[in-house]
Amino acid sequence: MATNDTNKKVIQPELSFLIVGICFDAHNILGRYCREKQYCDYIEDKLKEQKITYKRELTDDLGNRFDFLIDGEVVLEVKAKPMVLKSDYYQAQRYLQISKKKLALLVNFQSKYIRPIRVVRIDTKASERFK
Repeated sequence: MATNDTNKKVIQPELSFLIVGICFDAHNILGRYCREKQYCDYIEDKLKEQKITYKRELTDDLGNRFDFLIDGEVVLEVKAKPMVLKSDYYQAQRYLQISKKKLALLVNFQSKYIRPIRVVRIDTKASERFK
């Protein structure tokens, strides 16, 4: 069975690898019981150290607030709660739709082991076909 290589293309592999590394570092240093702001402050410091461009706490016209937009390409949504919910995924998807970016990373730091979730923007025309 032949596969299409375009379906296997990873979006922003190098940048997402750097971001995930910073998130693992934050989790290892701060532990799992900090507030979301503390994780974001740590991530911001590491982004500055590595000279990675970012914008923090962006607010759009509708009042949505992104935790980070990194290198103008990847949305990073930080959570510090018992578990990631479907609504958190939908929030990340909404941010992708608003920003017209392709990739968001959703990271929950309260878990014993962090598992960054890659959220890829769904084409709104395609998603309407499945309603």
